[in-house]
Amino acid sequence: MNDAAPRISLSKLFSVFALIGVTSFGGGIVAYLRRALVDKEKWLDEDGFMAALEISQTLPGLNSTNMSVIVGRKLRGPAGALVATLGMILPGAFIVTALGFTYVALRHDPKVAVVLTGVAAAAVGLLVQVTLKIGWKQLIRPQDLLFVVVVFVLVGIFHVSLLVTLIAVAPLAIWVHRPRTEKEAA
Repeated sequence: MNDAAPRISLSKLFSVFALIGVTSFGGGIVAYLRRALVDKEKWLDEDGFMAALEISQTLPGLNSTNMSVIVGRKLRGPAGALVATLGMILPGAFIVTALGFTYVALRHDPKVAVVLTGVAAAAVGLLVQVTLKIGWKQLIRPQDLLFVVVVFVLVGIFHVSLLVTLIAVAPLAIWVHRPRTEKEAA
């Protein structure tokens, strides 16, 4: 965030996060957050976004909610954190509630199953797009790509629990990416 930038209003903060909350679906929300916060509003630069995302992913709860708290607080303090979080949560809560009532009423209609299959396919596409847009640096370095492939094989093919996979793979990944002394680097 640029310190010389004008102060963002709480209504603007709410409307940006509400737009993200109402238009993002599935795992693609990170792409929506990046587009809004970095590209469009320029509230964060690329490094600031990645730092906030990393913190969001390490905290319990939804990444998008955690991100709204972090960015809202950075921009407007505790009130900004609350407003951004409400903007992120309320649209989805209303939509999911309405869709839940609709699904209960129409769950035996075969057309509903077709629509849900299409939505699932779109969600997979969004996840691939987000992975490529944000994680491309990890896909071009062979040592990082190796970890991506190992996790994919363990979880995607052999159906090993993600927690077990992380416990098994994380220590090796940390060791490979540890800071090196000049002697080790040579």
